[in-house]
Amino acid sequence: MANPLVSDRNVEFLLYELARAEDLTALPYFSEHSRETFDLVLASARKLAREQLFPAFKPMDDEPPRLENGQVRIHPAMRELWPRMFEMGLGTATRPAEVGGQQLPRTVAVLAAHYCMAANGAAMGYLGLTTGAAHLIEAFGDEFLKREFMTRMYAGEWAGTMALTEPDAGSSLADVRTRARPQADGTFRIDGNKVFISGGDQDLTANIVHLTLARIEGAPAGIKGVSLFAIPKKRPDGSDNDCACAGVFHKMGWRGLPSIALNFGERGECRGWLVGEPNLGISYMFQLMNDARLMVGLNAASTASAAYFEALEYARTRPQGRSLNARDPASPQVPIMQHADVRRMLLKQKAIVEGALALLVTCARYADLAKHGDDRHRAQLLLDVLTPVAKSFPAERGFEANALSVQVHGGYGYTSEYLPEAWLRDQKLNTIHEGTTGIQSLDLLGRKVVAEGGAALVALNEEIESAIERATAARVEPGWIDAVRRAAAVVRDVTMLLASKGLSGDRDGMMLHSFDYLDLFGTVVIAWQWLLQAAAAKEGRDDRFYRGKLAAAQYWINAELPRVDYLAKLIADGEDSYAADWF
Repeated sequence: MANPLVSDRNVEFLLYELARAEDLTALPYFSEHSRETFDLVLASARKLAREQLFPAFKPMDDEPPRLENGQVRIHPAMRELWPRMFEMGLGTATRPAEVGGQQLPRTVAVLAAHYCMAANGAAMGYLGLTTGAAHLIEAFGDEFLKREFMTRMYAGEWAGTMALTEPDAGSSLADVRTRARPQADGTFRIDGNKVFISGGDQDLTANIVHLTLARIEGAPAGIKGVSLFAIPKKRPDGSDNDCACAGVFHKMGWRGLPSIALNFGERGECRGWLVGEPNLGISYMFQLMNDARLMVGLNAASTASAAYFEALEYARTRPQGRSLNARDPASPQVPIMQHADVRRMLLKQKAIVEGALALLVTCARYADLAKHGDDRHRAQLLLDVLTPVAKSFPAERGFEANALSVQVHGGYGYTSEYLPEAWLRDQKLNTIHEGTTGIQSLDLLGRKVVAEGGAALVALNEEIESAIERATAARVEPGWIDAVRRAAAVVRDVTMLLASKGLSGDRDGMMLHSFDYLDLFGTVVIAWQWLLQAAAAKEGRDDRFYRGKLAAAQYWINAELPRVDYLAKLIADGEDSYAADWF
């Protein structure tokens, strides 16, 4: 059996038994949809992923983009894949009908994207960047930008990027130096340099629009003086816009998607169009950044999923060794699946992959409710507090899962003839894309859990209590329920301790263990997701699928959740070895 990349049964389970997506059709925005339309979308994504995207994955990894005479050349497979993705509606799946969208719930769209990302994350990167940039113009651009730029991007005629990072600024967006000088025609003359711009140049589309942060001359210093601009490679009339690729970075993963250095205005002729109001660029960009963080988290879960199913199939079909009870050396070898350590590695991968994916589906449901539900503010609070976890957990623990896939393959695992090493390389980039794990930890502890006096944490605890009630009614193992309840209390206690440090003025003390706090928080969040899945499994019938869910829930709650006590002690004690002045 070929690698399915994604479990169809698990997708159905998450969508209908965990997220209860059919309930969303009661909301006016989604009223034209039904389970039938949801299933059609998923079937189309499944077919595209397995029949077209996945066969192109290794060729695109083997032949990365190259720079020739100032033009980036990408793998020709993308010329076939690009129109297929737009024909299927992936580019505008969740967008409103008035801009050509399908008004599909993100709860459904995230699983359609999951199939495609598991098949070929780099190919989906072109799409995600383009639709994310177009969404920014839809939200904040004027009618000219919507007509001339957004419509072409949503149609796949033009591509888009997010151009934030600069050589000397990195993730510190307050230090952006790219300059914008107003011109008489309403445009701005742009000059500056950007680096690590994914999809920043290619020979696939007629044009590329860079959603770029720059500082208008005379603007205030710091974040308050940064504006957002749409800067096309070619102007709307087709003329060159003095926007040039200065080089292609050679990456360890995501090789099918170019990452480039981008120069604006080397000849003084680069023009940009202001998006929205001056000096509000950071607040606008956070819309794209938050969506992109969830996209990276989904890519991480999908990459781990593809590698998990590769390991699962290998373990089922690879004969090696014999049972520990076998005494006859001439007896047949057994599949390595029968060895306890291999089963351990496979179950850990399953727990990470399916726990991460459940969280991403949960976040997508909160996103739907935050836009179209009854209690939008509460749903937004939950989405905000979970976004750093939904980005970082699948990437960090997904890398661990990918490493286990390599391990299951043994010596074959680290050869390029087999796929796990490529997925491992791809996965590492997800811990860095759209804000490193350290940045996510600062966001979670420094902003999200303390916002509005801890209102998001209160809402999250209510959701965990609701899961506990469901699990209790379904007769989930009482010890699992108690463990999750106690771990949630640990999160509350640690958060209050750290918040009190911040309120007393000890910001360094509060944030010293932000990474450990994120680890603790994420471990409990995934335990919550596994408790929900265990409840749904208990509500179902006794079959292999549900038994697998209960085994993974048991593993996570019994083997991973106890780490919370260790992390809480580390944080409470203020262990400060890496704060010491010895570097």
